Amino acid sequence: MQRWPVLLFLAWVCLLFFAGIGLFMSGFLLTRIELASSSSCSDPLLPPPWQRQSLPPGSCWAPRRFSKAVLVIIDALRFEFARFNPAKASPLPYENKLSFLHHLATSQPRHARLYRFRADPPTATMQRIKGLTTGSLPTFIDVGSNFATYAIQEDNLLAQLVQNGRRVVFMGDDTWEGLFPEKFFRSYFFPSFNVKDLHTVDDGILQHLYPTVDSGEWDMLIAHFLGVDHCGHKHGPDHPEMAKKLTQMNEMLRSLVDHLGNDTLLLVAGDHGMTETGDHGGESEKEVNAALFVYSRTPLFGTGPPEEPEAIPQVNLVPTVALLLGVPIPYSNIGEVMAELFSGDGDTVSAALQQLSVYHINAKQVDRFLQSYSLVAQDLPAEQLQRLQELFSGAVEEHAQLLDQVQGATLVPPELQSRLGSLISRFQLYLREARAVCTQSWARFNSLRMVGGCTLIAASCLLCYMAAELAASSDSFYHSCLLYPLLWGLVVAVVLGLAHVLTQEGLDLLLVSSCAAAASQLGFFWHWWGQHRKRAFLVGSQPPLANIGIRQRLRAWLGLAFPMGILLFRCGAMFSDSFVVFEARVAPFLLASLVMLLVGKLHWDGRLTVPEGPKQQVLGFSSYRREMWYLLCLVAMLLVCVRLSGFFHQCREEIPQCRPSLFLSPLASLRNTRAKNLFYLLCVALLAGLVYAVRSWLRHYGNLNSSDPLVLFVRWGFPLVVLCIACYWAVVSSADDSLGKLQELVQVAVVAFPWAVYGLASMGLLLLLCNPMTVFAKDTRELAGSIVTPYLGVPSSEVDFLHVIPQIYKRMQESQKSRLERGSCKATIAAYGLGSVYSAALVIALTLLAFLLMLLHSERLSLAFLLLFLEAFVLLHIHTHARGLAGDAEPFSVPWYAVISWLLAASQFFYSTGHQPIFPAIHWNAAFVGFHLDHSTNLLPAVLVGANTFASHILFAGHDGRA
Repeated sequence: MQRWPVLLFLAWVCLLFFAGIGLFMSGFLLTRIELASSSSCSDPLLPPPWQRQSLPPGSCWAPRRFSKAVLVIIDALRFEFARFNPAKASPLPYENKLSFLHHLATSQPRHARLYRFRADPPTATMQRIKGLTTGSLPTFIDVGSNFATYAIQEDNLLAQLVQNGRRVVFMGDDTWEGLFPEKFFRSYFFPSFNVKDLHTVDDGILQHLYPTVDSGEWDMLIAHFLGVDHCGHKHGPDHPEMAKKLTQMNEMLRSLVDHLGNDTLLLVAGDHGMTETGDHGGESEKEVNAALFVYSRTPLFGTGPPEEPEAIPQVNLVPTVALLLGVPIPYSNIGEVMAELFSGDGDTVSAALQQLSVYHINAKQVDRFLQSYSLVAQDLPAEQLQRLQELFSGAVEEHAQLLDQVQGATLVPPELQSRLGSLISRFQLYLREARAVCTQSWARFNSLRMVGGCTLIAASCLLCYMAAELAASSDSFYHSCLLYPLLWGLVVAVVLGLAHVLTQEGLDLLLVSSCAAAASQLGFFWHWWGQHRKRAFLVGSQPPLANIGIRQRLRAWLGLAFPMGILLFRCGAMFSDSFVVFEARVAPFLLASLVMLLVGKLHWDGRLTVPEGPKQQVLGFSSYRREMWYLLCLVAMLLVCVRLSGFFHQCREEIPQCRPSLFLSPLASLRNTRAKNLFYLLCVALLAGLVYAVRSWLRHYGNLNSSDPLVLFVRWGFPLVVLCIACYWAVVSSADDSLGKLQELVQVAVVAFPWAVYGLASMGLLLLLCNPMTVFAKDTRELAGSIVTPYLGVPSSEVDFLHVIPQIYKRMQESQKSRLERGSCKATIAAYGLGSVYSAALVIALTLLAFLLMLLHSERLSLAFLLLFLEAFVLLHIHTHARGLAGDAEPFSVPWYAVISWLLAASQFFYSTGHQPIFPAIHWNAAFVGFHLDHSTNLLPAVLVGANTFASHILFAGHDGRA
């Protein structure tokens, strides 16, 4: 078996999977078309001439009510954080802390009001900023750019302010720098990605906020605080640190109001909420339920506040602020104005007329956007667009008639008030239905591409299965079955590329690569079928299965059908929403069932009983082999591990009765000092126990007898890695104010200890790569010495592969032949660790990877990693004893049930390390283990977060190599 054909084959298979996944993702994560048009004061959306003459200077489309506005964004400000309940005697840490908002709303009810601010999913910060400035709906594809922000090209509120000569000043989250380059008159950006840093951004804002407000050199001031969001990620909402952060925000708002003038509008908003674990990104009620507080020194509202705060979508803020400041509404806005802010100080009729005017402008702007969008995109249904056009035309026509009657004074006030209320309701109906149509259409999937991607992935899985079966019977398989598929794929790619050139259409690289991948798969199956028929013709007219009995033939077919059935079931179940929701429970059940079926099959085949003689009779338990009892003990241990792993699960929003595991939160979130110390000691003891178990195993098999660098590293490097991890956990688990003057030293330690672990682990892996052999050899006459045989790489033939350890020993004998023949008596070689020559290298590598992956998780998840290693150990022994009982003589062949059980175990511990296939469950804080400030590139944080997310798959892949 040669190396390069195998590597090329594996690279081709990877490309097939990437093409299938890319095609599926292009149909699942849809993007809408962004229009390049922008609004301007000269657009034909102006009010009638008799109203236009009354527009004050500096106003577009409607008279501006304010000359300045302050937008304070408190990231992750959930509605419950802002609401004040004086009846609560013992509030939670996040309750009743923003008391100043309650004071303003109760003492000045016509000046201040609190709203439920409904965020559209995904509830990630970048998508929410986009919605808060464009008035449009970001799609889920934008989540991928949450940490690699791109400039917003759509018309937005900031662009309108700058276009109309307004000065925009920003301070806070540096995400805005990438979204709005060169849009700010003055800016103070602070690094935002480190979710463990609670104070850098907030303290930086407070340093510049009040001097900037007092200077007056601004028209729109935006301050984006991040401390509440980072506190939620680090500690969760129910923690004393959250109370401190919200109290800081309360004092900031109290001071800020004292610096505001009468012509200034204050908006305090949360971009999204957070779950009980402090996460966000999905669409649960607590994630989308943010808060909005509006205040002005001059009266804003014509009536008092309702008993229950009104819920408004976040996109409604854009047209409201634009018209209040006298600038055009952004072109792509689909939000609805908050009409109560335009009531003024007049009577009921004049307030209704003013509200009707802004509704009319808002409706005309949305209608213009829908018409422009429908010309360049086909994703809005024509019949729904027709209905929206009828609603808009009817409302506009009635609006014109009503204005004529008002100008002619032909209506009495009661009738006029009724007509105004009815017309406002019609405009509201149009705007809300337009938004609903856009929301529904932009969430529609491309089913054809999704099915095509799934077909490519399924065909790739089938191809891998066939390749694994055929490669075992032919050494030249990779040569013969690689050329034709590559030629087929290349021809299809060239033909499609030429077709695009001739037709002068845009080249869809993803579609071309997917078609080329499908063609190469067809080439593989076509070539395999031709070779299969040729071999059948050469062997004889009858197929091989025709010469065996029905029972043996059925077993042969079942051997193929059973693993393929499991594979197809798992792939097909992914299309079931209930399976995806409950996969955390289904995967352990399937694993336990598979192992139980394996034991049942061994019993059915008579492999667990002692062979009976002609006159031997069955005497109860004595008829079973001793190995059976050991196998049953292993199965019992596996079931215990499966059951215990359920204590580390994260919850999904679709299961309201679920409670997230206490082990998922970091030790810093514990308020009980004694419990924190006990858990810390337990986690450190587990690390030390892992090192002790690995070193004992290596010592038992003779792999720690030499003085090679790798052996020395295992002896001394492993304890040093454990010490660094323990010190890092001690530092990060301490409260922020418990170390006093040592904070600067703590900031250094938080970076230094992880880097020490990274360096030591990298050194160990490098030593392992340079010399993976931990075999120690000596003869009976001389002192011990290290092995002198160099590592010869991958075996060159199937015979060498099956007899690799005897071959190594033979080369050792030849290399020391001269020394053995020096004396008169013959000597022999004693080789220590030769039987575990491969396992030792894999155990060392897995231990180093486990150190790195545990460092990227919270401290108490080290318990889950202990279960992972224990379950992997049990599975290995179950497979080994099952193969021994079954009489399998192939030492390097892996049965398919072992591969499937490994796959199920990896999926099981994906959930048992606190993960879920949802955005809120991603452990973003892993990107900052060992980093205090932002990364200069997105590659490294992506690697760290990816390693954290797929830790179980990485470790079980290594165990699979050991198997």
